[in-house]
Amino acid sequence: MKNSNYFSGSLKDVDLEVADAITKERNRQCNQIELIASENFVSNAVLAAQGSVFTNKTVEGYPGKRYYGGTEFADKVESLAIERACRLFNCTYANVQPHSGSNANQAVYLALLEQGDTILSMDIASGGHISHGHPATLTGRDYRIVPYGVSRDTGTIDYANVEALAVQHKPKMIIAGGSAYPRTIDFERIRTIADKVGAYFLADIAHIAGLVVTGLHPNPFPHAHVVTTTTYKSLRGARGGMVLADDKTLGKKINSAVFPGVQGSVLLHGVAAKAVCLGEALQSEFKQYNQAVLDNAQTLAKTLLDAGVGLVSGGTDTGMLLVDLTTKGLTGDIAVDSLERAGLTCNKNLIPFDSQPAKIASGLRLSTNAGTTRGFGEKEFQQIGHWISQVLDKLVENKDSNQSTEKRVREQVAQVCDQFPFYSE
Repeated sequence: MKNSNYFSGSLKDVDLEVADAITKERNRQCNQIELIASENFVSNAVLAAQGSVFTNKTVEGYPGKRYYGGTEFADKVESLAIERACRLFNCTYANVQPHSGSNANQAVYLALLEQGDTILSMDIASGGHISHGHPATLTGRDYRIVPYGVSRDTGTIDYANVEALAVQHKPKMIIAGGSAYPRTIDFERIRTIADKVGAYFLADIAHIAGLVVTGLHPNPFPHAHVVTTTTYKSLRGARGGMVLADDKTLGKKINSAVFPGVQGSVLLHGVAAKAVCLGEALQSEFKQYNQAVLDNAQTLAKTLLDAGVGLVSGGTDTGMLLVDLTTKGLTGDIAVDSLERAGLTCNKNLIPFDSQPAKIASGLRLSTNAGTTRGFGEKEFQQIGHWISQVLDKLVENKDSNQSTEKRVREQVAQVCDQFPFYSE
């Protein structure tokens, strides 16, 4: 039976409830200031690829070696993404199929480790990622996790402690990188430690990939055996993950671990969108963007510190900042809710040596990635720092009544947002 509306009907015609939710989400993004480090705004080109007819196509395997027919253009777009990833990161192997950064990490573990092997990775409260060994994950269940942390005095990685733990526990893999570590990572030193104990070195650069490919943060290659990353955050592209290496023998193992090891068919619309964002990252404007991210982060950090807001490690070398709320006697759950009511969206986060559980936390994680994409400069981030400190100071005075400050800041936020419009219908 012919259904003329199936191909021609708009989303509003077909599903008003979902259409309404999308419209309201777009308005929320446009009318609030996004400070969440794991978020960014993609280009219209990435949106178009993500919503393309590649969503209709099922493929398994890799370009030239598929289990389905009709793969000519699927192979082309995946090959483009692979080639662009290798150019960006100066490596010889890339797998662009992982649905997420966690999937990418899981594939590396499956490829290179046996169940029960020891992994030395950063403690969650020190900035590590849950996929590196949190007890609630498959990684934490299937492997023996030995955590390393940061210095209580500096808030930065204690490399001497990393080496001592490696010598003591003889891990099969050492992981560097995480979700809330704002400082430069010494990849060369970690590789030296890994070589000393015969371990693989995995660098997870999900939050700093944009800085790495533009030369604003040291490249984990040639030091890391394997690198994983997401393609959003500082790469400001489609949601998903990648695995990178400079050793094609390792690459063959990783390919088998991704498919059929940890996932099935390829999300081709996601791969197409990854190809677009990787192409964007190869343009000269992308380095200008990432330099602005760093400049804005320094301005935000200085503004907060000058206002008496504590920062873990005293600042940042990246686009991420970790606020220490213990200097204000506040907790993250209360602060994040108040800031959102004021139009400033961020997330609560554990800080090193946190006395609070994760659902409460003693910190806030902030990022300049999304705001910089929107066009904010140092002037805007200085104002954002003032707004954050004003909301926090009012909470210190009275945790139960912050409505007047929230309302005033929200109105000022809306005025700034109006000056930087995007995603118009």
